[in-house]
Amino acid sequence: MKNKLKCILLVDDDEPTNFINEIIIKRTECTENVVAVQSGFAAIDYLIGVEEGKNLQPDLIFLDINMPAMNGWEFLEEYRKLPEHQKVKNIIIMLTTSLNPDDDAKARTFEEICRYESKPLTADKIQNIINLYCYPSE
Repeated sequence: MKNKLKCILLVDDDEPTNFINEIIIKRTECTENVVAVQSGFAAIDYLIGVEEGKNLQPDLIFLDINMPAMNGWEFLEEYRKLPEHQKVKNIIIMLTTSLNPDDDAKARTFEEICRYESKPLTADKIQNIINLYCYPSE
């Protein structure tokens, strides 16, 4: 891949899913860094840390819907409260096992969500997402 993203953020409460997704992303060689967090709260804390200079700004976020404490929808509500400069580069992909058509419809109501994808994450899905949203002219 010609251009590499600086950072991809995985937000999923399932540690094995994060582990597998991290391996798949690294194999595509599409990014310099992959960061996995296991809750919406941790993702918000991570993004706050970007402003403080502690964390890398993610170019792409893969967000799970069903997580305890703060689910994907609740994360998005908190994400909306962040300062605009923390969100500028973020492309959010809702990555889920949900087969509920209401979730797909709800995802369309959030302008922050670029795409609704079903799990599992694959190299082809990653490449398509990057080509479509990160480097559309290539």
